[in-house]
Amino acid sequence: MKRVAAVDCGTNSIRLLVADLDPATGELKDLDRRMTIVRLGQGVDRTGRLAPEALERTFAACREYAGIIRELGAEKLRFVATSASRDAENRDDFVRGVVDILGVEPEVITGDQEAEFSFTGATKELTGRPDVDTPYLVVDIGGGSTEFVLGSDTVRAARSVDIGCVRMTERHLVRDGKIIADPPGEEQIAAIKADIARALDQAAETVPLSEARTLVGLAGSVTTVAAIALNLSEYDSAAIHHSRIPLSQVREITHRLLTTTHEERAEIPAIHPGRVDVIAAGALVLLSIMERIGAEEVVVSEHDILDGIAWSCA
Repeated sequence: MKRVAAVDCGTNSIRLLVADLDPATGELKDLDRRMTIVRLGQGVDRTGRLAPEALERTFAACREYAGIIRELGAEKLRFVATSASRDAENRDDFVRGVVDILGVEPEVITGDQEAEFSFTGATKELTGRPDVDTPYLVVDIGGGSTEFVLGSDTVRAARSVDIGCVRMTERHLVRDGKIIADPPGEEQIAAIKADIARALDQAAETVPLSEARTLVGLAGSVTTVAAIALNLSEYDSAAIHHSRIPLSQVREITHRLLTTTHEERAEIPAIHPGRVDVIAAGALVLLSIMERIGAEEVVVSEHDILDGIAWSCA
């Protein structure tokens, strides 16, 4: 067994996994898995820069994670940064801060690399199962981008497009840092749908979406929709992992999220406080994908890019 640490720093959250891996058997044993909402991508779509307060929230989480990594004695650490830090003019400030705290330089990976890590993490446990058809379409709905990866044993095609729960919320539902419609009106919803439709057209140029036989959904928007569908009184990773949520439920939950206020969404126990503002847009991305490819259900995975990063260390 090899003990490794993986950090995935996205637009909305930063996550840590410390795990023991056995490359010979494909076994991954969690020692510590955690997530912190830092909203690193705050305002990036509008300003092109990482906000000072967003950087400080991210560095505070890095300091916490550094202590855990030292305590558990990981042999290798890999830190991967995604959409927000790809887009920012001042990403060098971000890089210097991470190096100072964790001693490794964040790898600002391409969308295609991000997609490959997501595919490995999401499908490693599904391989060979008789109740799961291939090819898989792995969809990782992040804060700033969404990755589409089609494959069976290996990746056949991948594409990253610039739609995500934070980007769609900030582009269409926020002005000058304030929510402009709560709940969003028909005009705002139509604008988000139009953005998603254009992005799906872009994805389809590279990835043959219609060939998918199993839709595997990753990341916080998908797992939160699953938690609501399962009527969980609190977030339960074990219950969510490999749950199958039908299209009808995703449609019903998306409608509910789009027609409730911030306060009403905050009352739903399965929604993390950091996702209350952005979950409606994230759910709409998921629903649009399912409707586009004709998926009757989504298989929800708690194992995703973070697990793929960990495997890359081995």
